[in-house]
Amino acid sequence: MVAHAYTVAFEGVSARSVEVQCAVTPGLPAFSIVGLPDKAVSEARDRVRAALSAMSIALPSKRITINLSPADLPKEGSHFDLPIALSLLAALDIVPADEIEQTISLGELSLDGTLVPVVGALPAAMAAAREDRSLLCPAASGAEAAWVGAAEVIAAKTLGDVVRHFTGQSAIAPAEPGTVQSARSDKDIRDVKGQERAKRALEIAAAGRHHILLVGTPGSGKSMLAARLPSLLPPLSAMEALETSMIHSLSGLLDEGGISRTRPFREPHHTASMAAIIGGGRTAKPGEVSLAHNGVLFMDEFPEFPRQVLETLRQPIETGEVMIARANAHVKYPCRFMLVAAANPCRCGYAFDPARACSKMPLCAQDYMGRISGPLMDRFDLRVEVPPVHFTDLDLPANGESSETVAGRVAAARAVQDRRFADHDWMRTNADAEGEALKDITMLCSEGKKMLTNGAERFGLSARGYHRILRVARTVADLEGAQDIAPSHVAEALSFRLSGPEGI
Repeated sequence: MVAHAYTVAFEGVSARSVEVQCAVTPGLPAFSIVGLPDKAVSEARDRVRAALSAMSIALPSKRITINLSPADLPKEGSHFDLPIALSLLAALDIVPADEIEQTISLGELSLDGTLVPVVGALPAAMAAAREDRSLLCPAASGAEAAWVGAAEVIAAKTLGDVVRHFTGQSAIAPAEPGTVQSARSDKDIRDVKGQERAKRALEIAAAGRHHILLVGTPGSGKSMLAARLPSLLPPLSAMEALETSMIHSLSGLLDEGGISRTRPFREPHHTASMAAIIGGGRTAKPGEVSLAHNGVLFMDEFPEFPRQVLETLRQPIETGEVMIARANAHVKYPCRFMLVAAANPCRCGYAFDPARACSKMPLCAQDYMGRISGPLMDRFDLRVEVPPVHFTDLDLPANGESSETVAGRVAAARAVQDRRFADHDWMRTNADAEGEALKDITMLCSEGKKMLTNGAERFGLSARGYHRILRVARTVADLEGAQDIAPSHVAEALSFRLSGPEGI
């Protein structure tokens, strides 16, 4: 008799179904696992044997063969322990085989039979719903998986509880979704003294998901401004929260099964490797660009990042997804993030500070900012110079608008874009618009067209730069509630594109 159980293997954020076949046949006693398992899967036989022994279940003196089908798909991770144990229990007629075949299971077994939580419960629940099966997982992963309401999720603490559930001795109640987490932040945009132009640029960037570069002397408030950007962003929609949580589930970042509606804010150090930023490693895990999906990726000291890392950002910025190619797999992760980069104007940081003249100007600034290639620089919609703040200004009372006020305008502009792109699956904000959709939403009057054409000719804008100015102008108009793009909107978009200490 061959018993069948089902689990999943992860390819990016998708989960592929894997059939676990168990055959108990006459022959020399042995326990083998075939089907391209990695080391963690091969070691499952020892964990399964110890867990069954803890339940006083003795394995027969026969040959036990576990096949993971399809055999050419790499199997990685310890979550294969539970489906292997279930297929073996079904082959020994301890649990009903037909019930096991209607269940997708995943979980790691400890030696005493306790189920240890594993990553990827949320994508596994999506796969179970797609195949009209229930999901069996460890108790600690149940709240996370239960967010997929289309699949019944059974969360067990031990292998013994699983056996009693399937034999009808003690049924396990379906798991309930975890709580929605909404992190409160005390950081307010009013805390930043002065820097009104930079604040305006952050508002535009938040409204249209535009990439922004902040350049200024040390201590001018670049990091402080970026840290307050999340307070301007609207919460994640239900679909966005699910997309982001699936990536965080694969990385083990979901806390007690709670799905957060707060947009991610990732700030990797400039010594981070390419695998950490883009993704990769032995198991092709998601990197910071994917963990920032639907949120913000803040890269401080931008020119200090390795040149190779910076150049690999170009394709994810443009397409909103990253492909990690390996010899045995090609894994694709979504990465529709907003890039906020901060940089000093030169190595010493005071190239444009009249109080601290740099003796190596202008070569120092050109050499330092030259670490950011032209094609990468061209992908920033907004470039802002952040001037130094005098220490006497720090004692002034807070002024300007609060984050709550600015966030209200940003939310209104985002609502306009939601209606505008309702018929486009992959367009959500003005930064995503391209082709005919971009042409339809950025119709200019003759004066605005002439202003943009003159700016493009005078400063040698590329086609990409030309389109990015149109997108920013559309966002400025949305913030003002305007139906059409006025010349003033084009002028403001041009000012952010052409200003800055890089000298363009």
